[in-house]
This record gives sequence, C-alpha cells and structure tokens, in this order.
Amino acid sequence: MKENVFDILDRRGFIKQTVFKDDLYQLLGTQSVTFYCGFDPTADSLHIGHFIPLMAASIMQKAGHKPILLVGGGTAMIGDPSNRNDMRQMMTRETIESYVEKIKPQLARFLSFEGDNAATIVNNADWLCKLNYIEFLRDYGAYLSVNKMLTADCFKTRLEKGLSFLEFNYMPMQAYDFLRLYEDYGCVLEIGGNDQWSNILAGADFIRRVARKDAYALTCTLLETKDGKKMGKTQKGALWLSAEKTTPYEMYQYFRNVDDEEVENCLKLLTYVDLDEIKELCAHRDERINNAKKRLAYEVVKLIHGEEHALSAQSQAQAAFEGGASEMPTVQLDANPDSPIIDIMVAAKVCASKGEARRLIEGGGVKVADKKVESVYGKVSDYTTESEFVLCKGKKTRLKVVLK
Repeated sequence: MKENVFDILDRRGFIKQTVFKDDLYQLLGTQSVTFYCGFDPTADSLHIGHFIPLMAASIMQKAGHKPILLVGGGTAMIGDPSNRNDMRQMMTRETIESYVEKIKPQLARFLSFEGDNAATIVNNADWLCKLNYIEFLRDYGAYLSVNKMLTADCFKTRLEKGLSFLEFNYMPMQAYDFLRLYEDYGCVLEIGGNDQWSNILAGADFIRRVARKDAYALTCTLLETKDGKKMGKTQKGALWLSAEKTTPYEMYQYFRNVDDEEVENCLKLLTYVDLDEIKELCAHRDERINNAKKRLAYEVVKLIHGEEHALSAQSQAQAAFEGGASEMPTVQLDANPDSPIIDIMVAAKVCASKGEARRLIEGGGVKVADKKVESVYGKVSDYTTESEFVLCKGKKTRLKVVLK
C-alpha cells in the first residue's frame, strides 16, 4: 500500500498547522488531491523562504497529488500585510508582470508538467483584475466576517500602526483565489508557509461557507535558525533562487556553513535525501558534521541550479578551503597593486560599502595573500607583489583576485 504523503511530510518536519486533520489525512491517503500554493511576485526572483512550500508541493506531486502554482499578479497590486510594520511599496502593473515572467521558470524547476498529475501555473490577475467590486460585495460580502478578520495574526501588527483599507482587502482576495481554483480545477487544499496561516485558513473557511464543500488548509514550518530567526539572510540581503542575484557558489557556501544544529533540519526540508541517511550523516557533532554540510550544500544547489552548477560550486569550495587555487572563485578587476585594499574589497563585491570594509579590517578579519591586513589605509602592494592573490574575508569567504 502506498504511504500517505501526510506521514512523509510530517516525518520530514514540514507540517506546522492544519485543520480537520483526520479528514485531510484520509483524503490524501485515498485519492489524488488537487492543491495549490501561492507566490506573490514582489521581486524579480523567489528566495530561499519560498523553497520549503515548493519542496512540500514537489513531495506531494511525487506521491500522486496534483499541484497548482499560483503567481499573484493580482494580489501583488494590493500587498500582503502579514508580518509587516508598514505598507508595502506599490508597484506598477508592468513591473508586476515582468516579475511574474521571471518567477515562472523558477517554479518550474521543482515540479513536473507532464503526466496525469501535471503541475499547472496560474496567475490570479486573470480573474482579480476583472472583478466587479459591487458584484463581489453582493455575492460574497456576507460570507466574510470583519470581526473574525480583525483577530487574524496577519493584521495584528498593522492594526497597532494603522491598517489601510487597501491592505484589508488582501485576505478576501486570497480567499477568492481559493474559491476560483476550487470551482475551475477542483482544488480543495491550500499549502504555504506558516506566516500565511491566517490567509490560508480564511480561504478554506470561505469555500466551506460559500460552496458548502470541504476545503483544507496546511502550513509548512518556516526555515529558521536555532534562536528563531529566519534563515536565508546574507550580507547582500536575501538568498535568492536567481543565479544572477545569488550565485550557485554563494548558495553553496551559505549552506556549507550553517550551524551544526541546523544541518539535520535543513537536509529534511530542503533535499530529497533519505531520512535514514540524514540520521547517519548527522549522528556526530564533531568534525564529521562537515560531511553533512557538504552534502546539504550540494543537494540544495543541485535542486535550484542543476547538477553541473552544484559540482562546479563544490569544486570551487574545495579549491578555496582545502588547497589549490585553480578552481577557486575568481574576479578580474581593473586595478593595480597600488590600489587601496578597501577599494578592492568593494570592487570584488565581498563588501557592500567602504564602511563595511573598514570595520572588517579594524576587526582583523581581512587577509591578502595569507597576510592579515593591519591598516584601513593599506594597499595591495603592502602585502604582495603579485597581480594575482587570494583575498580572505573572515573564515568563510576566499576569492582569487586578478588585477589587470
């Protein structure tokens, strides 16, 4: 008998909250379920925070269920107030449409668009931008409780500082998305990150009120550090799925250097590695945990960018940190040996600003050709006469610099 996907997701740590659990469990174990997961195009790339619901969707599809990936071209025009201290910056329709087109190929990397349970990508702008407001209020307004909406977690922070009527409409629009997908595709389950719990629950409740049919909500755990902070933040900002915004090597290095306590959880949530193998990889909290980190980094890059990029990032990391510079990440700069090291660091993009570079040097965290940089006024020629050298920032960043 085929294993229930609910059990698979639960063992890997995906499931955070759900409603009507027993009914949903039985449904997932007895038939192919059409479900959806939504992504608002608030940037020209998805980031690592989107990875977990995408992995959950992929696991569900492999178990025989049918995914719908909804790109929020319509809801992005309103802006989700969840976990926000201020209102989102409004974007033009043209910007949103350009983001939608860039995000679609990223979604397609995780799912199959062939077979009986082929994935489907939809854009809620197709129906939300055509809604007649008066008709919407007359048809559905009576099913939306203002009192209940105001108790939702996604509104609490915004209520303290001022919730606009624009943002207040986000939850009804997302609920309507679920209803449309139920009517058009037979979709009965929405999944997403746990920060979307209020919105997802509102959609399932909306279908039960309007259509008087069963609908379900399921949220996935968020990718967090041991102290409860969101993972995926780097000195450059978010850890993006776009190779142009976060290179495969940068992605590899991020996961190669996660804390020991986070490796097992990341392997369960971000890879397809078997649980028994994960247990074996993470059995020891000494230097052997580095093998688990390397495996994690390789598998994540392979999923996002493909095996070729994963192997290349792996080779570059080995060259940079385990000897040999031939395959080390390299940058060519239009500079000379008399160039200030601070300028070199900014030009090589190991620092976002000269101020950051100064602080790193003052803290003793910068080396040129294996020599610690002692002065913020130092030049390359103070440490090496070569036009090629290795620039180190802390313990995690090693870069071969070629001056030309």
